Amino acid sequence: MEFLERIIEMTSFEELIFQPEYLLMISLSLLLLYLGIVKKYEPLLLVPIGFGVLIANIPGANLGVVKIEESLGLLEIAKEHGIINLLYYSLITTGFLPPIIFMGIGALTDFGPMLKNLRLVFFGAAAQFGIFTVLILASWIGFSNQEAAALAIIGGADGPTAIYTAIILAPHLLGPIAIAAYSYMALVPVLIPMVVKLTVSKKELLINMKKQDEEYPSSVKIKNMNALKIIFPILMTLMISIIVPSATPLIGFLMFGNLIKEIGVSTVRLSKAASDTILNTSTIFLGLSIGATMTPSSFLNLETIGIIVGGLFAFMISIFSGIMAVKIYNLFIKKKINPLIGATGLSAVPMASRVANELALNEDSSNHIMHYAMASNIAGVIGSAVAAGILITFLS
Repeated sequence: MEFLERIIEMTSFEELIFQPEYLLMISLSLLLLYLGIVKKYEPLLLVPIGFGVLIANIPGANLGVVKIEESLGLLEIAKEHGIINLLYYSLITTGFLPPIIFMGIGALTDFGPMLKNLRLVFFGAAAQFGIFTVLILASWIGFSNQEAAALAIIGGADGPTAIYTAIILAPHLLGPIAIAAYSYMALVPVLIPMVVKLTVSKKELLINMKKQDEEYPSSVKIKNMNALKIIFPILMTLMISIIVPSATPLIGFLMFGNLIKEIGVSTVRLSKAASDTILNTSTIFLGLSIGATMTPSSFLNLETIGIIVGGLFAFMISIFSGIMAVKIYNLFIKKKINPLIGATGLSAVPMASRVANELALNEDSSNHIMHYAMASNIAGVIGSAVAAGILITFLS
């Protein structure tokens, strides 16, 4: 009997029975894994995060992220609180991983579409309106200014930016904010069509960007695109860093990753490492660590519900504001723009552009807008990073 009692004590069954909140969190982890594995919604992000939630909510496993005294060193954290806490406090709370991930994104990004269609950059900026709208609303309903800013940045649809902002302004809300940000990014194929259906007419969806270019050709021709692609990340880093120094960790690493890509053969090994090994490793550690913050005590509360609702609202407002910016622009300009371009002002690259392109092709099989959508989409990445820098500057 003593042996059987020890066997029962060794298992987690008793805690799971008498503390059903763990079962609720495990159910959430299974939902995230389902979305990533079966529905293919951002599997590179939702699978690590979902599995992190799973292992963090096994009673007795000692894999959930816990609050730790600042005086403890990394060795003591590893010994007393396990490997996940070591990863979290060395890689996440220090703000190390988000810029590294941005470097990998930069090495995968082609700024060519944006440079060829600079007039579309405005719509990437307009889509950030959702961030500042939700910032004000969240402050009104009781969140502190720092918490409201960390929540609102979800509207930028950029996971690393949301995490970086939360680390600095509201680290206690990091888990729910990261889950909300990446979950809504995964739901871009659902959210963009929903907003478009409510706000864009069939006539507007049929606006053919290539025909508009043929009818109203641009008077400016880029003679040396390769040279411009190399100059651009250097110039952009200087301009943004001088105006918003707090945005430099994100913009600087993004542009550095892009620079080593565009230089070509002489830096191809650096570019390959940044966009492959480093980016993939960082994504794994980020997902597992963020998922492990989602324990019952940190997730099952009113603040988390507010973050989930507020994040969704920020997301929807960002899509809406990008579309409305195009509609207003079209009132005054002969060369019309398809409102779907405004919907891609989010930072969810390239998913938002793919979704917009599919919506356009559904209405007209010859209306390929991917190249144009990417211009606004890439501008949205820069816009959300700048918005984060502004919020950090004023509120940290």
